[in-house]
Amino acid sequence: MATTVTAALLVIGDEILSGRTKDKNIGYIAEYLTNIGVDLCEVRVVPDEEEEIVAAVNALRSRYAYVFTTGGIGPTHDDITADAIAKAFGVPIGIDERARAMMLERYKPEDLNEARLRMARIPHGADLVDNPISRAPGFKLGNVIVMAGVPSIMQAMLDAVAPTLSTGARMQVEAIDAAGVPEGIYAEGLGAIAKAHDGVTIGSYPSFSAAGFKNQIVVRGKDAAAVAGAVRAVEDLLERLRAERAPA
Repeated sequence: MATTVTAALLVIGDEILSGRTKDKNIGYIAEYLTNIGVDLCEVRVVPDEEEEIVAAVNALRSRYAYVFTTGGIGPTHDDITADAIAKAFGVPIGIDERARAMMLERYKPEDLNEARLRMARIPHGADLVDNPISRAPGFKLGNVIVMAGVPSIMQAMLDAVAPTLSTGARMQVEAIDAAGVPEGIYAEGLGAIAKAHDGVTIGSYPSFSAAGFKNQIVVRGKDAAAVAGAVRAVEDLLERLRAERAPA
């Protein structure tokens, strides 16, 4: 049986919820984790409020193998993610000399002021996550991985932590073009196929462009043979429906 490793993503920030900042991390993280064999099962967005962050972290870390967070580890007063993670785990937080040393690779000692040193405050017992771009590290405590919200820095941190993660079987994904068959025509048959094929999920995704409507059916699963069997069934269904709809 295929091994499954699960994860959740917690996006932290008032600016995301207000719409001022458009999130660019969710899709990237979802695709990245899928490609290495980690299933992203849930995404939550919470404000810069300690109680909300603590509650979400504790709920998610008890349910999934990993919890990734983005946002709230900068130098300003509203960057409270590190404090909230420490509270969630019940551990102290303070200046981490490893993190300070990393930041001194970028800043002169006289420029490492109190605000910047906030980015060196790490919960006790955490491992650091390297940040080759701005040097202020993320961290991993238990199964929670804390990363920056800036997309380029988050991506670098994800690259740094990925080799340390346990991974499972990669998801097999096959897309089938349902051209010529409206969704409402194949819906019943597709539902029957989904019920008949354990171990796969089947979705129907309509889209619209200048060329008109387009329907795509996507089959996902971790067993290649099961996915292939479901794909054949979907293709047979579409072929039959196209024949039925063809002019006499």
